[in-house]
Amino acid sequence: MQYDANIPIWLQVMTMLQTDIATGQRPPGEKLPSGRDLALSCSINPNTAARVYQELEKTGLCVTRRGLGTFVTEDTARIARLREELARQAVAQFVKTVKELGISPQEALRMVTEEENE
Repeated sequence: MQYDANIPIWLQVMTMLQTDIATGQRPPGEKLPSGRDLALSCSINPNTAARVYQELEKTGLCVTRRGLGTFVTEDTARIARLREELARQAVAQFVKTVKELGISPQEALRMVTEEENE
């Protein structure tokens, strides 16, 4: 994984896992890699991996079961909210970019429609 030096690594790894959960690549109830395995696969410090899981747990996207590991939440409503949050963030970034380029909302919509139909 290539990391952006301007964004904390734990946040980038957390975002990657959030995306995997939102898209169903990591389905509800799936066991996540151990902190050590996450650290190895992402080439990060084990303390950073632990922070990722702590933050995901705070947001309700994963649960840790003592002696068993960390699992994706089975709360499908929470996952649906995450999917919407991520989509809204993507739309906000898109709108910001097209405004900066001086593209009208109608032109942007036309471009999106064309892209979708390709």
